[in-house]
Amino acid sequence: MAAVHHRTAMVDGHAIFYREAGRLNDPHVVLLHGYPTSSHMFRQLIPVLSDRYHLIAPDYVGFGFSDAPPVAELDYSFDALAAVTSALLSRIGVDRFAMYVQDYGAPVGWRIALNHPDRVSAIISQNGNAYEEGFVESYWDPIWAYASAPGPGTEGPVRDGLTLDAIRWQYTHGVPDTSLVSPDCWHNDFALLQRPGMDEVQLALVRDYPSNVDLYPDVHEYFRSTQVPALVVWGANDEIFGPAGAKAFNQDLPRARVHLLDAGHFALESNLDIVSDHIRGFLAQVPC
Repeated sequence: MAAVHHRTAMVDGHAIFYREAGRLNDPHVVLLHGYPTSSHMFRQLIPVLSDRYHLIAPDYVGFGFSDAPPVAELDYSFDALAAVTSALLSRIGVDRFAMYVQDYGAPVGWRIALNHPDRVSAIISQNGNAYEEGFVESYWDPIWAYASAPGPGTEGPVRDGLTLDAIRWQYTHGVPDTSLVSPDCWHNDFALLQRPGMDEVQLALVRDYPSNVDLYPDVHEYFRSTQVPALVVWGANDEIFGPAGAKAFNQDLPRARVHLLDAGHFALESNLDIVSDHIRGFLAQVPC
């Protein structure tokens, strides 16, 4: 069994937690988690890949076991999450890497790639959106409403998304056999969201989410100009980011490999073997 290390590094005055496995001289793979989870979502993938790759899975500031200063002390935005994550990678000497992005990991990863395109050797997107085609209206309409007009009249549905039932739904919807998904997932996420002030952190990020859509034209130009190798492996039953978001990658990356799985939003929970096989086959052909 591969040894997985659980470490903390100080970055811009914040203690940032990350999981690490594999040999330092092997190709680096950075795993960028989604909402409302943390590097915990990669707990099963890391040992599977660590025989050939050096894996780094950070918790963003405000997430998981990383420091979570209150909103009065940190201006939470996707720019901030990306800046701290990028600084962590520099701090620990991960200078060129393939990156796996999922959900919130996509806007974090796109910012890192736009700021440092020479550092990114390849992209793996697992339900990590980069196109407006991916948004499922029934999920996103309340979010857009709150982001455009924050207040008591629009905040309720967003706060509902922080409940245990809502987090469970993120893991189980669209999964043909939900017995494959461990309840540890949603209980772990929910417990960490109970830290004081975490609701305000999440509301701040929801208010900032339109900035990610505004960034899409730059992301598409980055794709077109670099033709960065890309693997898109997507839970096709996801009711947050639908399969149209996966197919859209081929608009700007015609050589991207797109695979739609019979899975939901967190495909690693039910389809670990399939996802990891696709990753191995893809990374074996990517120059380090």
